[in-house]
Amino acid sequence: MSRLFGTDGVRGLANGTLTVELSIQLAQAAAVVLGHRETGGRRPVAVVARDPRISGEFLNAAVLAGLASSGVDVQDAGVLPTPAAAFLVDDLDADFGVMISASHNPAPDNGIKFLARGGEKLTDEQEDAIEEQMAEEPTRPTGAEVGRIQRFADAEDRYVLHLLQTLPHRLDGLKVVLDCAHGAAAGCSPEVFAAAGADVVVIGADPDGININDGFGSTHLEKLQEAVLENGADFGIAHDGDADRCLAVDSSGIVVDGDQIMGILAVALKETGQLKDDTLVVTVMSNLGLKLAMEREGVRVVETKVGDRYVLAGMKHGEYSLGGEQSGHVIFADHATTGDGVLTGLQLGARLAATGKSLAELAGVMQRLPQVLINVKDVDKTRTGADAEVQAAVADAEARLGATGRVLLRPSGTEPVVRVMVEAADEAQARHEAEELAAVVKRALALSVDLV
Repeated sequence: MSRLFGTDGVRGLANGTLTVELSIQLAQAAAVVLGHRETGGRRPVAVVARDPRISGEFLNAAVLAGLASSGVDVQDAGVLPTPAAAFLVDDLDADFGVMISASHNPAPDNGIKFLARGGEKLTDEQEDAIEEQMAEEPTRPTGAEVGRIQRFADAEDRYVLHLLQTLPHRLDGLKVVLDCAHGAAAGCSPEVFAAAGADVVVIGADPDGININDGFGSTHLEKLQEAVLENGADFGIAHDGDADRCLAVDSSGIVVDGDQIMGILAVALKETGQLKDDTLVVTVMSNLGLKLAMEREGVRVVETKVGDRYVLAGMKHGEYSLGGEQSGHVIFADHATTGDGVLTGLQLGARLAATGKSLAELAGVMQRLPQVLINVKDVDKTRTGADAEVQAAVADAEARLGATGRVLLRPSGTEPVVRVMVEAADEAQARHEAEELAAVVKRALALSVDLV
């Protein structure tokens, strides 16, 4: 049987693969696995939040029913970002949390992700335990032992106050455009930036349940670029549907990606002695330009597999304070247990205000090397690291690229695809090497066809 949990919870087409019945089962199983208490006392408590997509309404009702019917008291926080849910689990000292969201996916999709005590993402073992528990009879308390459902009335206020308390420098004098992706940050992000002193222009902040991520947000930056130029803003910030990402746009409309943001913030934290062991944790997909820049700035870079859960694991292993992904998931261990797009945007704005420099000047800390990615389909991805011809081709390409280039071959986790990524000082060279490697991978790892 295939594993139900993916890289970030359980996702699928709402009312298709992700049904009410499955949602109730997941909630009932999580109540047993995550709500189990070693000692007596009060019933377990869970925080539940969602993004504004329309299917979140019935999935939220299913999750609440599954939890309460299993003896869990529920604080229903309503529409809030994923990092807000994580913060509130910790702030309330709840046993676990549930976030109903499909992040940057289109509106027909949805997802259910669980947060462990402290607001941390689940381990593989915890996810496996929930899947196993789904095959068992659910807990069915009766009478006074069933859970209660309460509206978490001050959930957003607590989160906003928390964000403002992290601010190292107010944003007075800065004009910012916020693109909220018609998502979970539509209410709190403009409120936070305004309270921090910024002159705020807002786009993509009218969620109607079906327009989430539709032409707005971190996966569609064109409207943010236009708005920054039209309004003469100092910078722009783009969130995704559940606001755990942050990408930026400078005053000229140029995109500043997650690698550049991490470079800016790593230097800022190092200057103030807040960058633990002068170390930044990134994934193998981060641009080589970031690594070269951090080496120049005296910052050590630790690499992990792709996925913010692996970044988190790497950060916890060394107790490091900053990490993230090129996609804009940036994690501040001193303030959050997951990527937080609003927090990241605030910290970026604070750096502009503190230094008096433009975002373009700050982003100049690194030079992004051209990066070419080719997905090679219909190949045996399991042989990627073992095939002699492929490994010889990689070694030859790395020798030609030298210190200012890089090769990464990565099997897809969900389909028969090998991702060939090449970085080089020159885009033409990067593309040539990537195409040559892709041809070798296609030939050497081609799936065999059974003849009848």
